[in-house]
Formats: sequence, structure tokens, C-alpha cells
Amino acid sequence: MDSPALTALLPVVLIIMSGVLAAKLGWIRATAIRDLSHLVFYVLTPALLFRTMASVRLSELDFKPIVVYFMAAGLVFAGTLLVNGFNTLAATRALGHTFSNNVMIGIPLIGLVLGKEGLVVLLTLISVHALLLLGSGTLILELAQARQHSEAGRSQGLLRTLGQAAKNSVIHPVPLPIIAGLLFAQTGWSIPAVIDKPLQLLGSALGAMALLLVGVTLAYSRIGSLLKPALRMAGVKIVIHPLVFLAVAWCMHLQGIPMVAMALAAALPTGANVLMFAQRYGVAEEEVTASIALGTMCCLVTVPVMLLLISAVQ
Repeated sequence: MDSPALTALLPVVLIIMSGVLAAKLGWIRATAIRDLSHLVFYVLTPALLFRTMASVRLSELDFKPIVVYFMAAGLVFAGTLLVNGFNTLAATRALGHTFSNNVMIGIPLIGLVLGKEGLVVLLTLISVHALLLLGSGTLILELAQARQHSEAGRSQGLLRTLGQAAKNSVIHPVPLPIIAGLLFAQTGWSIPAVIDKPLQLLGSALGAMALLLVGVTLAYSRIGSLLKPALRMAGVKIVIHPLVFLAVAWCMHLQGIPMVAMALAAALPTGANVLMFAQRYGVAEEEVTASIALGTMCCLVTVPVMLLLISAVQ
């Protein structure tokens, strides 16, 4: 248990396995998965996102490490769409290749490895991570869905399609609370305690509930036929994504603790939020579920290797 990677990752694995066990014992039925997904997506996620963004002061952020991080994520995201085509499956995979589990795994891991200075860098990333990746992911998913409807003979005109996609990407359980929280933060006000406390309780439940849902979904999924695509998604996330980041960081001369913190964030497995998107759009649900579980377990090996690689290039 001396390894920071083991200390941070094992609780996540145990929560996922608790969800699997609960399903196998019949405590949670397959018919409840959709309702649990809606609870996480429409109640817990907005609470966490609004409260997180409500404390972000844009003028206080150091954006260079963030810019480098999202340059690498953008390359991986665009590469996924280029290889898989512009459709909802490709967009979901692209999100799975780039959206890290920064809260449940990243905070304890980077806190153990880099201390307070590393945590400041990670929390800066977390403050805009959902805004940029989930926000842009929502827009791309909506555009891809509109394109598929158009190809299926349900076209409604280009401008109307683009307008509808843009509207749906904002009036949405993810971007809307992010934007609302960010705007609130710039006023300088504080959330009243009577409102902040419920938001805090709901937000703190998100990580465990989302991981339990991964486990429940995993228990009712047929993983055998999805093992190859799930491993591919996990491999891109925990191997290709951090390697692309290291290449971009080298080109942009990013060094020191900011580089290490961002590299570790890129090396983390896919966050459970991606499963919420897969379930909302009805695409690749089992593939994403298996990828989150496999990627989390594989990180017990890949994260220590990545730490060695980072120390070698520093």
C-alpha cells in the first residue's frame, strides 16, 4: 500500500466491484439502471458542476498548463473522430479517450505524489475540465446526432439543424450548470449556506454513485464480445493520451510540477461521467462501462510506469 497509485486507485476499484456485487445479489435490478443514471446525470452532476464553477475566478488561473493539456486532449479527440467518422459513437469514444477521472482518483493521487503545489495545478484543471470537454463533447454529440437524423431522412434544413444542436448543447444538464456557476463566480458573491450545504452533499455523492453505477452496468453487460473495443478505449486513454501530452508539453517547454501534474491527469482512466453521456445518447454503453472498469484496473500498472517515464524526461 506504499504506492501512491495503489492508494488512490484501489478505493475506486472497490466501489466499482461493490456495484457489481449489489447487482449479482439482486439488490439492484437491470431495470433500475436507467433511473439511477438519470439521478446521477440530472441531479448529482449539476449540483457538483455548479458548486465547483461557482468558486472559479478566471483572473486567478494560470492557463499555460491548461492550454497544453487541452491541446493534447484536442489532438486525441480530433484523431478519434478522424478514424471513426463523425457520428455519436465516435464522439462518445472521443470523450472516453480524453475525459479523466480527476476527482475520485486524480486528487488523492496527485496530492500524495506532488503535494499542495501539484493539487493547485490539478484543481485549476478541474475547474475548467468539465466546461471544455463535456461542453464541447455535448455540442459534437448533438451535431453528430443531427447529422445522423439528416442521413436517415429526417432533415430539417442546415441552419435549423445547427441552431437546434447549439441550443441542445447549452440547455443541457452538463453545460448549463457549468455556465451558470461560472457566471455566478464572476460576481464575487458567495453561495448562501442554506443552498451551498445541499449542493455540497449532492455533489459529494456523485463520485461514489457514478462508480457504483459503472459496477451495476458492468454486472449486466456482456463483456466478452466487447473486450477488444473496451481495451482499445482504455488503452488510448491511459497510454496514448498521456504520451501525446508529453510530446506537446515538450514542444511547448512545459516543465516542473505543472507538467507532472498534467501528465498524471492525462494518464488517469476514463471518468464515470462518460457513461452518463453514453446512456443519455444510447450509444456504446457497455463498451464505455467495460472500458472504465478495465482502464481503472490497468492503471494500477500504467500509472507507476508513467511516473517513471515522467521522471526520466524531467
